[in-house]
Amino acid sequence: MDGLCIKCKGKGFCGKPCQILRRFVDNAPKPRLHFSGKSAPELFVGRIGYPYINSGILAPSENDNISNFATAEEWSTNNFSVENILRLRGQLVYGKAKINIKSESKLKKVTQELALSSRPVSTEFFLKKKPSIGFTSDSVFRPMTNPAPIRKAVLEENPQVSKKVDYLTSDYDVRATTALEELYKSNIRVDHLQKLLSIGLLGTKVKRKMVPTRWSITATDDTISKQQLEKIKYYPEINQITLFSGNFVGNYVEALLLPGNFSFEAIEAWISGSTFSSNKTELSQDYEGFFGRKTYASNVTGGYYAMRLPTTEYLEKIKRQATILIFREIRPEYYAPLGVGIVRETTRRAFANQPRYFDSIEDALKNIQTRIKISIEQIKEKSWILNNYKKQKNLKEFF
Repeated sequence: MDGLCIKCKGKGFCGKPCQILRRFVDNAPKPRLHFSGKSAPELFVGRIGYPYINSGILAPSENDNISNFATAEEWSTNNFSVENILRLRGQLVYGKAKINIKSESKLKKVTQELALSSRPVSTEFFLKKKPSIGFTSDSVFRPMTNPAPIRKAVLEENPQVSKKVDYLTSDYDVRATTALEELYKSNIRVDHLQKLLSIGLLGTKVKRKMVPTRWSITATDDTISKQQLEKIKYYPEINQITLFSGNFVGNYVEALLLPGNFSFEAIEAWISGSTFSSNKTELSQDYEGFFGRKTYASNVTGGYYAMRLPTTEYLEKIKRQATILIFREIRPEYYAPLGVGIVRETTRRAFANQPRYFDSIEDALKNIQTRIKISIEQIKEKSWILNNYKKQKNLKEFF
């Protein structure tokens, strides 16, 4: 599969039939102006033209069952393939309209009610035009398919809202970061938190506004992991070199934990032929020391925060801190971008597997080499942690 296929969105710049577009064409819903479907609920807020942005709802127009598999967490739990995920996405209709991030409208009200719900909600859709068969791809959010301008949407049943969600979205004095922390501790899924933030249901009254989906995804991962780090940095260090491995839909993650104060590095390698890759393997890297980052991780982008959250979840679970290097290898079988949630769930898979323990970093790296295609020497050359481990000043030296 040529890596350009996803970049040209099916226009055939690579000279080959687009496998991704074919999946959507084969599974596209019948073009209708009026239908009812169970929204997952899945919502999307765009960023182009901000603060006047496209916002809307994704819902199946025929098969209600697909609304139960809207998130990367569900795809991972059910071990879906890329092809299966594309098939499910291809059956969704994206009803959208232009909305101001702070203005009120009937569509925005319905969208917010859907965002509150913890279960699919039967919704009636009225479109201005029939959906066009197509898709919008991105490395951060899930594929958006079959767009159509929406006239209105009407809930056919009451959303099921958890007490904690109802309480914190109704409290206009609670900051968004505090609300995210409380909801996460109440076992509200990260995917649900991102929707609440994106659709403008969290934060103090004067600051509430719609947030583009791509921003809300990264903001949620970043906020929760930072909150966990406030405690993790006071935990004792791990005492053994530890390695976790996991993979999902062509994404392979190796998480190397070393004794030491908290620092974190994420390295990605896009193997030639994989999504967004060129004709050669490309590496990107971002890192932070004990005192964190002051700028956005612009190389690994959203994947950086999507890998850091499962890492802090694990460290919080074992009540330890560590120096961490996470390596993600993206192979050609990951031929369509399915959103940054895939990165989060692949990393969670790795930490859910049995760890391996080593007496030396070299032994751990040799073990990693048995599962990855890229040379471990390229990682060693690129890695800030491997080149600075034990050379950095201990935290105690600052006091």
